[in-house]
Amino acid sequence: MNIAWKEIKKNKVRFAILGSIIFLVSFLTFIISGLANGLSQDNAALIKDLTDGQFYMTADAEETYNLSRIDTETQEQVLEQQPDALAMSIQMGFLNDSEDKQRSVAFVTSTDNELFGSVKEGEIILDRSLEGAGIQVGDVLTNNQFSGEFVVKGFVDQQKYSHAPVAFIHMKNYQEMYRVMEMQLLFIPGSNDLPAIDGLQSFTNAEFLNTIPSYSAEQLSLNMIVWFLVVISGMLFAIFFYMMNVQKIGLYGILKAIGVKTSSLFKMMWNQMFFITIIALGLSIALSQSFNFIAPDGMPFSLTAVTTVQLSIVFLIIGFIGATLSGIQIKNVEPLQAIQQGEV
Repeated sequence: MNIAWKEIKKNKVRFAILGSIIFLVSFLTFIISGLANGLSQDNAALIKDLTDGQFYMTADAEETYNLSRIDTETQEQVLEQQPDALAMSIQMGFLNDSEDKQRSVAFVTSTDNELFGSVKEGEIILDRSLEGAGIQVGDVLTNNQFSGEFVVKGFVDQQKYSHAPVAFIHMKNYQEMYRVMEMQLLFIPGSNDLPAIDGLQSFTNAEFLNTIPSYSAEQLSLNMIVWFLVVISGMLFAIFFYMMNVQKIGLYGILKAIGVKTSSLFKMMWNQMFFITIIALGLSIALSQSFNFIAPDGMPFSLTAVTTVQLSIVFLIIGFIGATLSGIQIKNVEPLQAIQQGEV
């Protein structure tokens, strides 16, 4: 450790450059990961915040819930056998406020249950983001497909679907608006001994999320960027330490000649890698967590402590692998041959 620290002090500029690069790459990775998590919540919080369970849609819908129509008899049978189950439908639409301004929402209706609460005919419960847009409890809203009016009963937190605030309405109001009597989905909470239902295809919560085209495409793109940045950081470690090792072949030869073990030389390099990486990660974590407070209003950004720790561990592992691969040449250094190169 003493030799590693002395070398860092002697070559401050080199190690500062490496630390700066790792800081920038890790900071960008944390920001993009936070954006990915935020967009995930903004796109499908309605589904993600549900308790674990099983979704069912008709098999001939080909994993497109909009095309699914649950037979009424099947629905009644499942709800009778599974007291905690519910039938639900989701449809994108618009609401007109008192100033006749249109608000894009995701209309959600369901049978009576504890997960979504109770909404009476002519009432509506909205995601709280619409409260920030000026809508208040007691406001009257309309829809071009609905003959009546909706009275805002209240607001709920973090209920988004397809980047639109959710609007919970009564099942009869939904049926009038969309001219359909069948529900799209069945949901049975729980994870054990869930039944197979003839004619219906089942999905876990995670599997159902992947049937939402916008969700799967969005998350795949952002996660690919995150992992590309992680791989790039590993390559940077390998290249940096490889160049450093090439320049120190003569020094390694002398150290081996006086009895320093190869394992000790590797430990010196690992200590340098961990020292630089921990400092860079500490700075990038502090700034990325601060971004939560300075991000523009409405920007979907969510960087959790769990995600931060996981990415930090990945960066350390990638750095260790990159530095180790670059140090393979240390093992092959012959003391006499290295000394003859004339570098001390």
